[in-house]
Parts: sequence; structure tokens; C-alpha cells
Amino acid sequence: MLLVLCVDLDDDLGRKTGVETPVVGRDAVRDSAVALATADPEDSDVNVMFQGIHLANEITEESVAVAAVTGIDGREVEANRKVGEEVDRVLAELATGEDIRAVVVTDGAQDESVIPVIRSRVQIDSVRRVVVRQSQDLESMYYTIKQVLDDPETRGTLLVPLGILLLIYPLTILANVIGFPGTVFGVVSGMLGLYILARGLGVVEWVDRAVETTRTALFTGRVTLITSLVAAALLVVGGVSGVETVDAMGRDSLGAIEIVAALVFGSIEWVAAAGVTSSFGRVTDEYLSGEFHWRYLNAPFYVLAIAGVLHGLSSFFLDQGSLEYLAIMLTGGTLLGLASTLSFAVAESRAGDRIDAA
Repeated sequence: MLLVLCVDLDDDLGRKTGVETPVVGRDAVRDSAVALATADPEDSDVNVMFQGIHLANEITEESVAVAAVTGIDGREVEANRKVGEEVDRVLAELATGEDIRAVVVTDGAQDESVIPVIRSRVQIDSVRRVVVRQSQDLESMYYTIKQVLDDPETRGTLLVPLGILLLIYPLTILANVIGFPGTVFGVVSGMLGLYILARGLGVVEWVDRAVETTRTALFTGRVTLITSLVAAALLVVGGVSGVETVDAMGRDSLGAIEIVAALVFGSIEWVAAAGVTSSFGRVTDEYLSGEFHWRYLNAPFYVLAIAGVLHGLSSFFLDQGSLEYLAIMLTGGTLLGLASTLSFAVAESRAGDRIDAA
């Protein structure tokens, strides 16, 4: 069976018409498209749904189903998750024993960001992007430019660098008056370079996601937020302690291996404390959310085992520990890792058996 999947990532359909999604079936998708066109004739998602119906009508050699799924406006991570959940519901409703393949229909690159989520659930044969043909007269061009500039994302992408470039001339005149002509070009090129670099590396999106994650952690009471801050502070202290250890041992008298060993020797205790703190915070959150598994408790024991091995190696290279101490640390770290793995594997197996018995 072929599934023609119309994607509306920002949920224009639900927000503007009140239609519940996912929408499954040609008639249901057609009615939803008409409702959206009535509510907002300029919305490009109308064309997405009609294109989906058009594709389904063109295919006659196999059974075809049409569905429309939506996300959430303004929140990409939650939107992708919601689309994935709706695709699961569509697939469950279409379960006929046949292999299902999909043709995804979108109206632009933003909606196509959800393609990996859909591909993880169903095989995708192709992706169709709907582009509405416009006449090229002056009125149409003016309207198109107006629509582009009304979009906040496009407006920021186009107008910010254009505005920086337009500032060059008046700033140059001002610089000539005050006698600093070279400063203007350095400042303007720096501003433009930082903006382009931030857009290219996705810094803006990363900051938005970090803010959203932090806000969610604050309002849902996640312990990870606190333990991560404590772990970061411990890492900073560990780094400082490692540098101080190198200086105390005489940086100039140490080779490359000894410098690395001194850094590890001076910081490993703090780094291990950071790792244990962070892992216990994560385990606590998983327990509170009902997704706890016994194997998660391996993390702090692995951190301690690795820390012991590194401490033994670094002390050996710095002549701070004997060969016997190194052997004890290597053996102890290995046994601790094996013991924790086996113990929690048995505990998880028995917990699973109790659940199955219940």
C-alpha cells in the first residue's frame, strides 16, 4: 500500500479550522483542505493537501491512502514528536498486513525537517514539495515580496545582513570625520561575519532549543538541571586543579606525556565527582518519569572504574604510585565494571520477570 502523507508542521490546519488530526482518507483530507482554504485562502498547506489528493488520484496500479498530519506551531522539537505520534496512529489505522510505503508532501524545507522522524516509522519513496505558480507581473512581485517580509524567519535572514551592509556608507562618512576610517570596516565586517557564522552553524536554533529545554526542566522539576550545573562547576574546579598540579611539578621539566598525566592526576577526582553527580541526576529523572531501567545505574560505577584506572596510570607515569598500585587500580576498575554490569543485568531481568508474571 502507498500512503500519501501531507505534512503541516506548524499546525495551520488545527489552529485555523479546529479540525482534529490526523486526518485519514481522501474525502476527509479534501474536506479539511476546503475548510482551511475557507479560513485562510493564502495558506500554502491548502495546496499541500490538494496535491496529496491529486497524487493519489494519479496512482491506479496499487492501493493508495491519503492522510494529513500536523505538528505544533513555533516549537520544532515538540512539532516533530507530534508528527511522529500522528504517523503512528495513521499506520495503526491502515494496518492491513501489506507493506506500507509513503510519499511525503510538504510546502517547503521547514516541513521537510521532520522527514527523519517519518522515515524511522515507514519507508519513504519520495518527497514532493508544492510550489505555487505565480504570474510575474509587478503586482504579483510586490505581493510576493510583502509576504516574504511578513515572515519573521525570512525577515531576519534577509534584512539583518542587508541592514548591516547599508550601514557601511554612513559609518564610513562618520569615521572619516573623526579620523578612524579603518575601524568602520573592521566593525561592520565583524558584525556581518558573526551573523553569517551564527546562521550557518545554527547557533540561533541551538540557543532556542537550550532555552526551551531549560524552561521545561525548571517547570517540570528535573533534577538534571541542578546536577548538570554542579557537574559543570566540578569540572571547572578539576581543570584548575589539574593546571595547578602541572605548575607544582614544574611545567618546563615535564615531557608531553608527563604533562597530560599531571593534568589527569590533579583533576580526575573532581571529574569523577562531576560524572557521578550528573549520572545520579539523570537516573533520578528517569525514575520520576517512570522510564527507569536498572542498567542506568551502571553509569556512576563506570565513572568510578574509569577514574580509578586513569588515576593509577597517571600516578605511575609521574612516579607517584608503584607498579602494584597500578595493577590494583586496573584490576579493581575492571572488576567494578563487570560486577555492576552483571548485577544490574540480573536485577533488570528479575524485574522484567515479575512484570510478565503480573
